Amino acid sequence: MQATGLELAEQRMRERGEPEGAIKGFASAYRRLAAGAQAFIASSELEPVSDVPGLEELSLEDEARALGPVAVIKLNGGLATTMGLRHPKSLVEARDGRSFLEIISGQTRALRSRLRIALPLLLMDSEATQQDTLAALAAGEPLNADLPADFLQSMIPKLDADSLAPVSWPKEPALEWCPPGHGDVYGALARTGLLERLLEGGMRYAMISNVDNLGATPDPRIAAHVAATGAPFLMEVVEGTAADRKGGHIARRRADGMLVLRETAQTPPDDEDSFRDYKRWRYYNTNNLWINLEALADALERNAGVFELPLIVNHKTVDPRDSSSTEVLQLESAMGAAISSFADAQILRVPRTRFAPVKTTDDLLLLRSDVYSLTKDMHVEPVPERADDLPLVELDPAHYKLLDAFDARFPAGPPSLREAQRLSVRGDVTFGSGVIVRGDVEIAVSEPVKIADGTVLRPTGA
Repeated sequence: MQATGLELAEQRMRERGEPEGAIKGFASAYRRLAAGAQAFIASSELEPVSDVPGLEELSLEDEARALGPVAVIKLNGGLATTMGLRHPKSLVEARDGRSFLEIISGQTRALRSRLRIALPLLLMDSEATQQDTLAALAAGEPLNADLPADFLQSMIPKLDADSLAPVSWPKEPALEWCPPGHGDVYGALARTGLLERLLEGGMRYAMISNVDNLGATPDPRIAAHVAATGAPFLMEVVEGTAADRKGGHIARRRADGMLVLRETAQTPPDDEDSFRDYKRWRYYNTNNLWINLEALADALERNAGVFELPLIVNHKTVDPRDSSSTEVLQLESAMGAAISSFADAQILRVPRTRFAPVKTTDDLLLLRSDVYSLTKDMHVEPVPERADDLPLVELDPAHYKLLDAFDARFPAGPPSLREAQRLSVRGDVTFGSGVIVRGDVEIAVSEPVKIADGTVLRPTGA
């Protein structure tokens, strides 16, 4: 009898050495795909969320008591490929000569020292990031006293879009595999034994966030709120703007009143206009999540170790650089989708200062500029006068998308953006030292140009 696509996939995962828990999770997703499970969430099934409490409404009496039972988990599986690099994004310089990882480590150690708490810091690495990350950490003091620095997410086969069998790509076998999305964090915690170790060590909650979002610090007010309300799961959200139209938003499912996260890949084609209506779908996921570890352990136990999240089916080619290569399906899940797995899940509105991910060199220029400062506790914060009004940066991708090219065009560092509303650059422009941007500035050149040291850039005609 010929093996099915699922049997072949499970066999390949076992041959590769993937844990049985990861194989069970993949099998669950595969069966839902094969059964025609609806990956789309239509707007007609949802209604907007209202009456969302804000961080500014929360109070706090004892920081150490609030954060004492909290562990911090950072997703560290990504390479800086959008910036042209092949090493962990967390090792890119964020500002003041320090990488994202150095700043996050510094934030954690400062809190540990000030509050005299354990505050474990764990990194969920991928196979692509683990070696370089651990090498970087080895150069300093250990990240944790009694726990490993990291744990590894699983890898799953890409599926041939026609047959649903594991795809074969002999030219580059590594491209036959992909991570199953950051929703794997819950299963990975359990199957590596870290969930049990955290609970045995007195940890009751985890704050999970992306490693490139330096605003995502463990706020004791949120920790105290989660404990006081008994929420099994809490997602930090921001009020949407035009820039968030492609992001994942929160809604309430009409059928049962549950909160759900809807991502771009889960939106039916005829609902795209509705999906982009940020004024209707007002609250957007920051990927700053708080979860009760006991509730997570209970959910995993009830489901035989599989934390089943809504399925995301990504249609791609096996070689993402070759559009003519075999079409594949990648079965993924989003960690924020766990909000629909807990009946009493909550959302909390937070300021934009807690949601500043670095996805492009536009974001990186702003982070490195004088709009932000690095405190003695290693918090990266906007200067007070710009906290609610950050400048918009738009750099020509032809010249600034790749990090090496970006750095070469700012050899003395970023221009001053503290008085800027917008900086738009089209063409090849190199900035000298001490350049100041004021107001809404557009630069468009057809030939390479260097802006002289000390130049003050103003809007045309000003």
